[in-house]
Amino acid sequence: MNHETMQHFTSGPWIVLMSYVVSVVGSLIGLSCMARARHEETERSKVVWTVLAAFSIGGVGIWLMHFVAMLEFQPGATTYFSAPLTALSALLAVVFMGGALAMITLTPVSRTKLLVAGAVSGLGVAGMHYLGMAAVSFKGTLSYNPLLVVLSVLIAIAAATAALWFTVVVRTALACVAAGLVMGLAVSGMHHTGMAAATVELNAALPEPTGSDVFTLVFPAFVVSGLVVAVVLWRLFTSENFTFGERARVVR
Repeated sequence: MNHETMQHFTSGPWIVLMSYVVSVVGSLIGLSCMARARHEETERSKVVWTVLAAFSIGGVGIWLMHFVAMLEFQPGATTYFSAPLTALSALLAVVFMGGALAMITLTPVSRTKLLVAGAVSGLGVAGMHYLGMAAVSFKGTLSYNPLLVVLSVLIAIAAATAALWFTVVVRTALACVAAGLVMGLAVSGMHHTGMAAATVELNAALPEPTGSDVFTLVFPAFVVSGLVVAVVLWRLFTSENFTFGERARVVR
């Protein structure tokens, strides 16, 4: 058996930068939908915008970022991905993010709700990551440093809470951009800390794993994510405009 530390940043900074940009773009679109949900008066409109925000942040800002960043994953053996588990990880991110955003967009906001929503969204980021890693198979096994795993979850929770705080407490265009950058940092920081926690144990005696290689999944992943972005942007651009700058009222 061969014990190896995970190889990081072997392709240079480009994949890291690209994954962060993907996360920021998805987060910005989703947080704009979230602000729109809070602006709406009818329950139905609030729900629609919240769902669109969940798909934008959870599906693009979180899951697609993880998928792009996984192009850096080089354990020293050919890797395969379980398509069902990969799809389930995307669903997990969307559901957790939808639940977190619903606490803020569908009911009056309080500091407690904001903290709970940040925790839920952070746990969604972490859950998606480690479920996505469970979808990976190769001739070997992965083990994790428990302290770094805990740190990765705390990073996700803290940064996600800060991002939600930006959009709830200070509702300006600049705050929305700052929130997108922070949310992207939450996802990227969690991912790379989680990867730093991983150690590979290769075992050539294991049978050849089954599944899809990463490049087989790249095309459908980008097509589906592109459709999500297109639908959400179309909805944003064809709906009535509203003005940022209204300070949200936080119930104590």
